[in-house]
Amino acid sequence: MDRKQEIDPGVGRVLVSMRVDRPWSEHFCCFVASQRDFVGRHPVTTKRALRAVLKAGSVCAREPDRVAQYLVERKFVMRPEFVRQTLTELPYGRWREYSSEDTLRFSALKLHEVGLVRTNPQKLIEQGTD
Repeated sequence: MDRKQEIDPGVGRVLVSMRVDRPWSEHFCCFVASQRDFVGRHPVTTKRALRAVLKAGSVCAREPDRVAQYLVERKFVMRPEFVRQTLTELPYGRWREYSSEDTLRFSALKLHEVGLVRTNPQKLIEQGTD
């Protein structure tokens, strides 16, 4: 899709699209994170929460019109056409193709470069992943 079709005239300009621009488009856009001690104390709760997030993503991919209507009815958004566009353009099914370790390394490196994370990316991966 052409970038000009991604936005509504007068709303703004796309500077970086995580959907099409490399290297961002080659990594997960989001993470689900938790405290290690919480997961240890509540493994079933953690599993159910993660399953709910994954199921919600599947519903968004399969039924974008239904999700857009739901968000409008509950006044989370005012314009369903933007929600539908977002839901249909996001590559929900591609998450299985990405490497979570590569994504974490990429994100940690970017955060380290701008000074938001002091720890080196490899140490973050070793300490914070299973």
